[in-house]
Amino acid sequence: MKKFLAALIAILALCAGLAYGSNQLTKSTGDTGNKVLNLYNWGDYIDPSLLTKFQKETGYHVNVETFDSNEAMYTKIKQGGTSYDLTVPSEYMVEKMKADHMLIPLDKSRLVGMNHYGRSFLNKSFDPQNKYSIPYFWGTLGIIYNDQYVKPGSLEHWNQLWSKKYRNDIMLIDSARDILGFSLISMGQSVNTTNSAELIKAKDKLNRLSPNVKAVVADEIKMYMAEGEAPVAVDWSGEASEMMSQNSHLHYVVPTEGSNMWFDNLVIPKTAKHFKAIYAFLNFMNKPENAAQNAEYIGYSTPNMSAFKVLPKATRDDKQFYPTQNVIDRLQVYSNLSPQKVQEYNDLYLEFKMHH
Repeated sequence: MKKFLAALIAILALCAGLAYGSNQLTKSTGDTGNKVLNLYNWGDYIDPSLLTKFQKETGYHVNVETFDSNEAMYTKIKQGGTSYDLTVPSEYMVEKMKADHMLIPLDKSRLVGMNHYGRSFLNKSFDPQNKYSIPYFWGTLGIIYNDQYVKPGSLEHWNQLWSKKYRNDIMLIDSARDILGFSLISMGQSVNTTNSAELIKAKDKLNRLSPNVKAVVADEIKMYMAEGEAPVAVDWSGEASEMMSQNSHLHYVVPTEGSNMWFDNLVIPKTAKHFKAIYAFLNFMNKPENAAQNAEYIGYSTPNMSAFKVLPKATRDDKQFYPTQNVIDRLQVYSNLSPQKVQEYNDLYLEFKMHH
């Protein structure tokens, strides 16, 4: 009898444990009922007051879980066991997720407000006709300089970074595609080249930049530049905006010969369950007043042109973050490369870093 009771207790304990584990898994993916939306987003990438407003207007509670890289997001969704309704991949990752059958096409009949988006931000190569994605924010890769060390207007082209006057002065964001990309652009090549000879030439040119490179760093580049640790940096526009808010001597330039134009996008992963909430949220974020509020909070550029028109004039007129159409037309969008070619980019970039 004691053995039977012990076995019964063990079985009950196991069942309780499994139930608890299932509940914890449900909580970790935000699936806590039908009146919810599970959003998998970059950290601090939406105005919290908008989530409160959305909940009051619709009754849907938004559960937010964050990631710090496209690859981390991709891996977690690919592995399964999650129930995310929306996530926010960059352009090349939209292409990859689409190719890997990880996305659900948008039901255009349920979308309201797509007319607010500018033509430059729709129907891009990574998602023709926006079958799977809605643009969320966009930006560029460019040059940040400190006017205490660099004369305003004197640094406007990629090739100028190789000047001897910037010896040990430049910080680079730690990103293979971006750093090889600006080297390719400086030679008139595509940032999506798969030509090995062109890639080797771009790496060799970067090697010649090494005497000017103070450091290759990640997020800490923002702190270093804000504190005046280096005169020049190469980084993304959103990061530049954050630096500039902390140091009035910093300026951001998109070289006139072109650069990368990146997009972050809202997509519906195959894990989605709450479709009424999904389309309520997408339509909510399409509203110009909400998109404008989000852009002011985040500091990145909005693709919603109706929202752009209600932003403060100083923001609208800031060519650092809202460049002219002439500049936009020369920007290049990253394509998803084959795993073999991605490895080639990474290997060449590592060679450059070791050379530095």
